[in-house]
Amino acid sequence: MSFILVTGGTGTLGRPTVARLRAADHQVRVLSRKPGADRVVGDLTTGAGLAAAVEGADVIMHLATSQSRRDVRQTRNLLAAASPGQRLVLMSIAGIDRIPLAYYRYKLEAERLVAESGLPYTILRATQFHNLVDRILSAQRFLPAILAPAVTLQPIAVEDVAARLAELVEQAPVHGRAPDIGGPERRSVTDLAHLWKQARATRRPIVPLRLPGKTFRAYADGAATVDGPAYGRITFADYLG
Repeated sequence: MSFILVTGGTGTLGRPTVARLRAADHQVRVLSRKPGADRVVGDLTTGAGLAAAVEGADVIMHLATSQSRRDVRQTRNLLAAASPGQRLVLMSIAGIDRIPLAYYRYKLEAERLVAESGLPYTILRATQFHNLVDRILSAQRFLPAILAPAVTLQPIAVEDVAARLAELVEQAPVHGRAPDIGGPERRSVTDLAHLWKQARATRRPIVPLRLPGKTFRAYADGAATVDGPAYGRITFADYLG
């Protein structure tokens, strides 16, 4: 049994991860700006309370994300508060070194900070979550058609990612990246949109969309998918069901 501090423990990935860790009899504490049961108060952005929050933790699992430049500041503050020998598990995104998005540059910088911290660490990259695909399609609810970029994705369920994170806690740090993980299927966004359309009972047509630029080309070249066998078991259709 380990004492694990989880950042982002109340988020989309954090909730199933905390549940999985507790089911494995780990002592888990969630970093939060608001007090509550099994929480410790601290602010990643300002650094307030972090030293006390990480004290005594065997593993720091960094799942929090701001999807902005703040990711770098928050990671730097967390590392500054950590003590030598504490293990760190960092959640990241597949393809961030191949897809030229600003947010991905910040995630890469966070990875670099962890790698240079001197702490024993493991970085896990995963493909896009099912709920992200769902949100992107749902955000188009006021459009007359469903726009589907002509790219292939390999979405994964947060429950499957949580299972892998729990496995990594039981293993020695790799001092680098663990193998990237993705969902059980590589599907075009058009296919995913058809599944979503059926599940949401909408009659709007689906319009495949091609866009100019390096970002779209990277997605079209498969940069958001992973090599090797799929880790996840839950398909997008399962998620929708």
